[in-house]
Amino acid sequence: MNVVALSGGVGGAKLALGLSHCLDAAELTIVANTADDFTHLGLRICPDLDTVMYTLAEISNRAVGWGQQDETWHCLDALSNLGAESWFRLGDRDLATHLVRSEQLQSGETLSDVTTYLCQRLNIAHRLVPMSDQAVSTQVDTDEGRLSFQHYFVRERCEPQVTGFEFEGVESARPSPGFQTALVDSVDNGDGPIVICPSNPFVSVEPMLRLTGVRETLRVSHRPVIAVSPIVGGEALKGPAAKMMSELGIEQSAASVASYYGDLIDGFVIDTLDAELQASIEQIGIPTIVTNTVMVTLADRIQLAEDVLSFAATLRS
Repeated sequence: MNVVALSGGVGGAKLALGLSHCLDAAELTIVANTADDFTHLGLRICPDLDTVMYTLAEISNRAVGWGQQDETWHCLDALSNLGAESWFRLGDRDLATHLVRSEQLQSGETLSDVTTYLCQRLNIAHRLVPMSDQAVSTQVDTDEGRLSFQHYFVRERCEPQVTGFEFEGVESARPSPGFQTALVDSVDNGDGPIVICPSNPFVSVEPMLRLTGVRETLRVSHRPVIAVSPIVGGEALKGPAAKMMSELGIEQSAASVASYYGDLIDGFVIDTLDAELQASIEQIGIPTIVTNTVMVTLADRIQLAEDVLSFAATLRS
């Protein structure tokens, strides 16, 4: 089996961890969104990539889902005292990652090379790759003007009303070598599914699908493409997906997420709280299963991963 998982931040990382407990290292490639990466205080920050990396290394801050456990904030406090920007909370342990990444990127290494190095140092066995080695930047159009994603998400705390999105640089960006290899394999080899993790479909998944050739390859892949809804009971468990849907005039429901992906996906996974939506989603031609998608414990993550893999087996047959 060769499984490809497309992941955003916290929610995607949880399922990625579950999949890593179900599959051998050679059976899983996790592709992380990098369109919300940005340069801050001279350092290259990769929020989604790092969230997945720390989760797989089992050093993430479990209370919030991002950053590292046992974090301290001495550098941030000192920066604030010096009048520097401190709205993006960089912990002392987290800073080490950004310092190493930035130094290696400045020396000519690709983001893929740096990610491989960091994963090796953190003893991560499964393949984690960025979606692209070229910079893509999510821009959020709001009633207060255009904002880069981190300025919207963190500095402005998602308060401005969203009117649309742009992904600067996506037209010229290419899938990273690891992502490209996984895409080729999805057409030519293997029988594992391509899993769209429960991540924000607008700003975490869409940038990956917009990369040259990705959406087209998924459409012709012989392997089932399965998406897990990030919306449960009309709410997003993490992040602003539900708020964005409301402001864009889209019904806040798992069914709307299924419609958004449309014929790109071969299967959809919804939570037990949304069981009444199963029939309506299947009426638009998307096979759907109902299970627990709220991943509180490691056992929850593993169980959802097993459910997704079992669902994929039924779609293949």
